[in-house]
Amino acid sequence: MTRELTVGIGAAELTTADLVLDLGQHHPSNHGALRLALVLDGDVVVRAEPVVGWMHRGAEKLFEVRDYRQVLVLANRHDWLSAFSNEIGIALAVERMLGMEVPERATWLRTLLAELNRVLNHLMFLGTTPFEGARPFTGFAEREAVQRVMEEVSGGRLHYMLNQVGGLKQDVPAGWPVRVRRAVEGVRGVLPALQQLVDACPRGVGVLRPETALAYGVSGPVARACGVDVDLRRDDPYLAYAELAFPVVVRSDGDSWSRFACVLDQVGVSLDLVDACLDRLPGGAVNVRLPKTVKAPEGHTYAWTENPLGAMGYYLVSRGEKTPWRLAMRTASFNNVSALPALLPGVHLQDLVTVLASLFFVVGDIDK
Repeated sequence: MTRELTVGIGAAELTTADLVLDLGQHHPSNHGALRLALVLDGDVVVRAEPVVGWMHRGAEKLFEVRDYRQVLVLANRHDWLSAFSNEIGIALAVERMLGMEVPERATWLRTLLAELNRVLNHLMFLGTTPFEGARPFTGFAEREAVQRVMEEVSGGRLHYMLNQVGGLKQDVPAGWPVRVRRAVEGVRGVLPALQQLVDACPRGVGVLRPETALAYGVSGPVARACGVDVDLRRDDPYLAYAELAFPVVVRSDGDSWSRFACVLDQVGVSLDLVDACLDRLPGGAVNVRLPKTVKAPEGHTYAWTENPLGAMGYYLVSRGEKTPWRLAMRTASFNNVSALPALLPGVHLQDLVTVLASLFFVVGDIDK
C-alpha cells in the first residue's frame, strides 16, 4: 500500500510514493525470527506492523498432555534468557493449589537465584546492543562468572530445571555462597564501563508514553522507563521479596536511552538483593517430599511474577488430574512488542535497531 506525495521543485513537480519495507523474516529457520512490515516516508517510519508466529510451538496446548514436572521443562524454554524465573511462576501456582508451604531455605534460594537470573538477562542485552563506538560484549567475562555459579548449582547453563513443586531439586554445594559473592563483585566492577556504553545511546529516540504502555499492557523495565511505577516484587510480593527493602528503578522520558538506563540500574539493585539473600539465607531443607505423581486439586488460580522482561503470568485450571486441564501464559515480550505500531512512527531508519533492542524481547516469549 503506497501513499503518493507531490513535491514541487522549482517549476517541475516530482511525484513520490512511500516505500514499503519488509524487515525480516529472511528464512524460517532463523533463530529469533521477527518480521516488521514498515511503511517509510524517506527514512522516517510512517507505519509499522510486527508480524509474529514464526516460532510458534503451541506450548499452551502441549502443557495439557504433560505432567507438572514436564510442564516445568517446557515453561523453562519460551524466554531462554529468563529460564529460572519462568519455572517459578508454575511452581508457585501448583503449590498454591495444593496449599503447600515451601521450606524457608528454598524460598530464599529461589529469590537469590531469580535475581542472579535477572542479572544474566540484563547483561546479555546491555553487552550485545550495537551502540555507536561501543566495544562489543562488554561485561561478558563478568556475566560468565555469574553463569558458572548458576551452572554449578543446577547443572544447566541455559535451562536450569532446578525448581520443582515444593521447592528446589537440590541444595547448593559447599562454598557456593562465597563464589556467588565473588561473581557479584565482578559485575559491580564492570558497571561503570556499561554506563559509558549506555550513554552512547541517542536520547529522545523511540519515546513510549505511559498511557500507551498501559493501553498495550507493557510491563517491566520498558514500562518503568516511561514512568509506569509497577513492580510485582514490591506491589504483589512473592517468594521472600516482602522481607527485602529495595528501590524500584523508574524514569520518566520513555525513550530508548531511558530503557537501557533502567536495565543497567536494575542490575545494581539485583546485585544488592543477592547480597541481602546471602546474608539472610537460613538453614534447613530445600524441598517437600512429594508423591511419585503430583495432582493439583480441582480448581483454578493465577500466579504472576516480575520476570526480567516484565510481568509473567500463568492461569492454571485443574480437574484434579496429573496434567493441567488448561495452562495459559501471559508473556512480557508479547505485550511489549505489541506496542511497536504506536512506538515506531516518526523514528528514523538509522535508529530502528536501537529502538527495537531497547524493548528487550525474546522471540520465543512472543510466540510461545
